[in-house]
Amino acid sequence: MFVNRETEITRLKRVLSSDGAHLVVIYGRRRCGKSALLKRVMDESTIYFSADMRETPLQIMALAQRIEKLIPGFASPVYPGWDSLFRSLNTALKTRITLCIDEFPYLVRNSPELPSVLQNIHDEGDHSNFNVILCGSSQMMMHGLVLDKHAPLYGRADEIMKIQPMTAVHLKKFLGLSSVGAVAEYGVWGGVPRYWEIRKDSGSFDETLRHHVVNQYGLLADEPERLFSDEIRTSVQAFTLLSLIGSGCHRLSELAARLEKPSTHLSGALAFLTELKYIRREIPFGESLRSTKRSLYKIDDPFLNFWFTFIVPEKSRIDLGLTAQVIKEIKKKMPIYTSAIWEELCRQSVPFLIRGKEFNPASRWWGKGIDCTPMEIDVVAESTDKKELAVGEAKWSENQDLNKEADDLKRKAANLPFIGRHKIVPVLFVKHKPSVSLSGVLVFGPDEVLNALNVM
Repeated sequence: MFVNRETEITRLKRVLSSDGAHLVVIYGRRRCGKSALLKRVMDESTIYFSADMRETPLQIMALAQRIEKLIPGFASPVYPGWDSLFRSLNTALKTRITLCIDEFPYLVRNSPELPSVLQNIHDEGDHSNFNVILCGSSQMMMHGLVLDKHAPLYGRADEIMKIQPMTAVHLKKFLGLSSVGAVAEYGVWGGVPRYWEIRKDSGSFDETLRHHVVNQYGLLADEPERLFSDEIRTSVQAFTLLSLIGSGCHRLSELAARLEKPSTHLSGALAFLTELKYIRREIPFGESLRSTKRSLYKIDDPFLNFWFTFIVPEKSRIDLGLTAQVIKEIKKKMPIYTSAIWEELCRQSVPFLIRGKEFNPASRWWGKGIDCTPMEIDVVAESTDKKELAVGEAKWSENQDLNKEADDLKRKAANLPFIGRHKIVPVLFVKHKPSVSLSGVLVFGPDEVLNALNVM
């Protein structure tokens, strides 16, 4: 089952069918469906080649053999390098085709000259008979090959796509879940299609955990190590930082103290993980990323968040085969864990959810209220005209006194130190939306939050 990616498919088909030969670059983290996306737009005139770690001569021979399926006899000569192969391909073609090279960074590791070869071929018009699609999972390497202004291919791509994880509403559709179930499972699998496939094939959530996550032989038992192997240069430090954040260290000072390093020594790795969207830096609503010192680092990828929160601390018991014990402990803590996932989904939904007024992206806020008492608000967003302030709380519990929650929310909103002349729009996000409305408070449930995220 293939869900979503309609926008990406449309853009790819448009550029590949337009006049002239084009260079397309597709990248993104492992397991997000890049290869599946490519197969959706390929036809009989596409040569698809998945690179690996073999030496360059063997890779050239393998690609020539793939081309031979379209051009008989093409693999007979021995091509001394990539330049001769690409130029020979262009000469041999009578009609325009598409050459798709998946896992392109593997080729570059063994042939550092390859981007410059492609640059020369592009600039000289020697791929006039074939489009080129370069695809890869090493996000930093792909970025360095194409988006860095000093890179050989900089400015040459006609289309650049960073394939992002999908939303919880697509997970709901794929697994046939209720909205409540989709929020809970999104907190584990995130938006990564390959994880969804494993979950679907396993039959149930519990079975997937038992056989593929909380299991030393599971398909996802060592998934973070595989992810970081694509970004080799900082994999050890990345793993360490994520382990600490997953254990509850969210401040830079805490991370530096645990690692016994100056804070300045961690800034590069934290920026790297933030750019890859493995972590996010949270600051209180209304403060500047550049000037604030009140930052919290959270794991942004749901699967990594689950893994470093629950699996890493229990690695010894999992390796001993005590799966049932570990799952029992996870189940006890899941409601609190899922409530944090729910909060983040609610914040993401705000710009698409509240009708009658446009709102900027929402943030969390923490600090001292007007009465100088410490307080936190789950959701704060300013309208684009700066006249209104959406102030909300996200609740993920079975039984709630919503009238009390509404009164508490209004009281907290009135105590915010930055209200100014804003009109307050109180919002409650709840696990089970009531059948009757609350006076003066907007109430949204999982159905509405997930449907709002469908536009992302």
